[in-house]
Amino acid sequence: MACKCADTPNAWACSPACESNFMAISLTTLHSRKHDLTSGIAQLRVLDQSRVNSRFEQRLCDVGLSPLTPTQIEILQVNVGKMCNMTCAHCHVDAGPDRTEIMTRETMEHCIRAAQSPGIHTVDITGGAPELNPDFFWFVEQLSELGVHIIDRCNLTILLTGPHKNTAEFLAKHNVEIVCSLPHYRKTNTDAQRGDGTYDQSIAALQMLNALGYGQGDDKHRLTLVTNPVGAFLPPMQASIEKEWKRELLRNFNITFDRLFTITNMPISRFLEWLVQTDNLESYMQRLLDAYNPSAAANVMCRNTISVGWDGTLYDCDFNQMLEMPLASADRPHIRDFNADTLTRRTIRTAQHCFGCTAGAGSSCSGTVA
Repeated sequence: MACKCADTPNAWACSPACESNFMAISLTTLHSRKHDLTSGIAQLRVLDQSRVNSRFEQRLCDVGLSPLTPTQIEILQVNVGKMCNMTCAHCHVDAGPDRTEIMTRETMEHCIRAAQSPGIHTVDITGGAPELNPDFFWFVEQLSELGVHIIDRCNLTILLTGPHKNTAEFLAKHNVEIVCSLPHYRKTNTDAQRGDGTYDQSIAALQMLNALGYGQGDDKHRLTLVTNPVGAFLPPMQASIEKEWKRELLRNFNITFDRLFTITNMPISRFLEWLVQTDNLESYMQRLLDAYNPSAAANVMCRNTISVGWDGTLYDCDFNQMLEMPLASADRPHIRDFNADTLTRRTIRTAQHCFGCTAGAGSSCSGTVA
């Protein structure tokens, strides 16, 4: 049965019944179930068959953005593995404890060399839970010596596990920005998307980070929260809910943070499965299309970012990576052959899922773009 919460004015979280439905369907990996949607090709086929009356490439043509090309490569986003201690319902990576894909140190060494290219100022480390890569600490240390800005995309709960109890202190020592996912400042919404008990763990982790100096307005210890909707609708305006989140987390838990990013749920992987099984795919894709914003299209993250897969393959963005859409090239492009000048002249690959990045104020790994 299709979710009706999105039809409610100003809704940005499902009802309790929908939350339970969201969690019950999706809290195992597609990989573990050998689901057809494990394949990027299968996901693209499902999106292509949806009955929305427009193609993303045509929308780019309408505003003179086709072919879509880079502006400058400034960010190297590195997926160091799909292994995770959690199995979140919305996860576009299909990460989980059963995933064994892990980036090797050799591939990390290629990433370190690429990070020294002129113009690159940030290395954004993601996963899975990136901290589960056995070379994560070494990787951060090497990047820290380069002087680039380092981001760790953290699920918060990993910081409370026994083997990683000193991770937060390590990140603080190396001035790593922590960008952490928290679906909502309310318990029910967060546990619906991430599993029972994860909200309480996340709050404890945030309090620990505050005690280490994170979230206090210091650029060297920036704490960024990331939220995405629980359901088949778009996130609210980023600036408006940031004030609400800061007020509620401070009032309830004395937690402070520096900024909030809102990210649109991408219609891929486990969220795509949920959309299909609950008969929400057509309405969600139409909602993304109706909210298409040319200004957001002009500023999508693939224009200044290169995404590196766990095996070193290069992609235009993290979402293309999960759909198995490597950079447009005669050969499968790899980080060992990284050349910023050549990559700046490439054509960016797009498909129907790109409507997720261009709806409303836009969406990227750094929040809104328009």
